[in-house]
Amino acid sequence: MNHITVIGLGAGDLNQLPLGIYKKLTAADKLYVRTAEHPVLNELSAEGVTYESFDQIYESHDRFEDVYAEITEKLVQLAESAPVLYAVPGHPLVAEQTVQNLLALEKANRITLTIEGGQSFLDPLFTAAGFDPVDGFQLLDGTALVSESINPGQHVIIGQVYDSMTASDVKLELMKKYPDEHVVKVVTAAGSKAEEIREVKLYELDHGLALSNLTSVYVPPLEKEEDFYGEFSKLREIISILRSPVGCPWDREQTHESLKRYLIEETYEFLEAVDRGDIDEMIDELGDVLLQVMLHAQVGEDDGYFNIRDVIQGVSAKMVRRHPHVFADAEAETAEDVTDAWQQIKHEEKGGVPSRLLENAGSGLPALMQAYEIQKKAAKAGFDWDDQTDAWDKFEEEWQEFQEEVANGDKPASLREFGDVLFALVNVSRFHGIYPEEALTMANQKFISRFQFVEDRVNESGKPFKAFSLGELDEFWKKAKKHGL
Repeated sequence: MNHITVIGLGAGDLNQLPLGIYKKLTAADKLYVRTAEHPVLNELSAEGVTYESFDQIYESHDRFEDVYAEITEKLVQLAESAPVLYAVPGHPLVAEQTVQNLLALEKANRITLTIEGGQSFLDPLFTAAGFDPVDGFQLLDGTALVSESINPGQHVIIGQVYDSMTASDVKLELMKKYPDEHVVKVVTAAGSKAEEIREVKLYELDHGLALSNLTSVYVPPLEKEEDFYGEFSKLREIISILRSPVGCPWDREQTHESLKRYLIEETYEFLEAVDRGDIDEMIDELGDVLLQVMLHAQVGEDDGYFNIRDVIQGVSAKMVRRHPHVFADAEAETAEDVTDAWQQIKHEEKGGVPSRLLENAGSGLPALMQAYEIQKKAAKAGFDWDDQTDAWDKFEEEWQEFQEEVANGDKPASLREFGDVLFALVNVSRFHGIYPEEALTMANQKFISRFQFVEDRVNESGKPFKAFSLGELDEFWKKAKKHGL
């Protein structure tokens, strides 16, 4: 079977190579290397060692994944005629994707593989950075860095920061987790005679530094408490402390039932911020909504029933399951296709048991929003007016019946008929593509703004409200309208 031997060139110069690896390299009839950009190869060339690199492949692709895939396939093709000796920088099993590709092919029985040593860049880098890895560290790839993978409470080593473009990408991802002034170490050729260590502030990471394929960035952990406030784990810790015996008496007393009203209130306050287009307020209010979710999850954990991980796992699984057109091979070209598929999947999740058409329609929503959801579901089943004229006629009918009951002095009947009026108005709004809850919220805010204008005029006069007639107050109201309130 095709056989490939992979050896590591170490992290720096020839003096770092183990004797056995050095002998194998100098005795090789044919040596293939991923890249010729390594100090060991320069020194071996001086001793007469020849090799063939795959550097030209880098010029043929825009993505490293494609580069490594082609190198892997070429190695397999070469091994079909004779055993291959393949050398990579550092240690073969540390930050070396081509070797991982070869390992996968070995599992698939396409090749046999031997991996031999070579000092990785980690040992000398631990020394250069000056920390004990037993404290915990992350090794991340600078060419594929995403902020979500970074734990700012640990030491972080980022390899393959070989040029200014990569350094810029790394900087931008790190700045999502760390302060701009956070000091990092840029380490090149760690442990070799050419070792260079520079300390820079994070925002300077891509500012004119000499970088190479032997460059790594060391990011020390955050230390200030407030620097962790953007981490989900920190929020979970804070909520847990608040509910603990040493926490807050009010938070400890809360139950799912006692917290219900706050979730509703905070949700509406967020919606108001959206209506005002106030980004800062949206951030603040959405944080309050998240707080309620976290409190409910902590109550569930304290009671031993569920925790926030169960909540996240459930919604993640649901989103993947109900979006097969994104995460599987189903197709959905329009939003309507998505909605139909969503309902079908929900039906299947319930075991295919038929449910009443209006079962749970708008359940738990305020009455105005529930009316909208009820009518929407009924309309989807075909129970709807043909056009808006019919909806308006129904409203006029209900309005007339309400007026009649008011004239009769029948309070219970007036209450019922006024409910019918509101329900009919919701139907009218639906025909005009207006979400009634949003419209009423806007009207509420408009009234508040205009009334506050009137209030300011009254306060400026030094007189109380009762000193003004309704006509005088209405003049203030008209001025508020003219001011665009």
